[in-house]
Amino acid sequence: MSEHAGHAGHAGHAGHEERVDREGFLAVDTDASGADAGGADAAGTEEVLAEVGPRLRRVRKERGATLAGLSAATGISVSTLSRLESGLRKPSLELLLPIARAHQVPLDELVGAPQVGDPRIRAAKPIVMHGRTHWPLTRQPGGLQAYKVLEPRRKEEPEPRTHEGYEWLYVLSGRLRLVLGDHDVVLGAGEAAEFDTRVPHWFGSTGEGPVEFLSLFGRQGERMHVRARPKRGGRAD
Repeated sequence: MSEHAGHAGHAGHAGHEERVDREGFLAVDTDASGADAGGADAAGTEEVLAEVGPRLRRVRKERGATLAGLSAATGISVSTLSRLESGLRKPSLELLLPIARAHQVPLDELVGAPQVGDPRIRAAKPIVMHGRTHWPLTRQPGGLQAYKVLEPRRKEEPEPRTHEGYEWLYVLSGRLRLVLGDHDVVLGAGEAAEFDTRVPHWFGSTGEGPVEFLSLFGRQGERMHVRARPKRGGRAD
């Protein structure tokens, strides 16, 4: 159960859509469609542009300015200003910059650009399942998910499983046993492995001591090299 307990932890991250597969394990539903993402970005841009006109009118009225007065201050014709505020004219930097200077406001206030948040990921509440502790390292649902995982010293019999996606592992400390198809290898600190999760696999403690590692899981992604020490005659490809 050890390896799939990890994926159950993945799905427990807030904001994910969860489902239960035929084996009873939680899985994360993700949408990796680039076309869908591009369409969403385009729709978001149009929505932002559509809000510029009403925002221009509100800022002007809040300052008690008239179209004629703003025209004199910016050199932009009254008709162009009126069309901007009504949404009949597409806003551009050439038009918005002098308006922002005249109102003495940041350009972001006219455009409504989202503020850049703190990129640091605050320590999330760890997810503990079947003795394995997971710390989420990503905030956005879907796509690639990253976790720091700590597993205590314990001896388990491998129970290989399969599911869609790719798994990346990087050992921080201790030794991690990985069973992948016909291969049975041990990864030490500083070693990494990547594999197609449609191949029967399992990973967990070697039983010699606790192991701490990074786990990245995604339905799609570029492959990385596998670096592992063979065990019992096995060989990592």
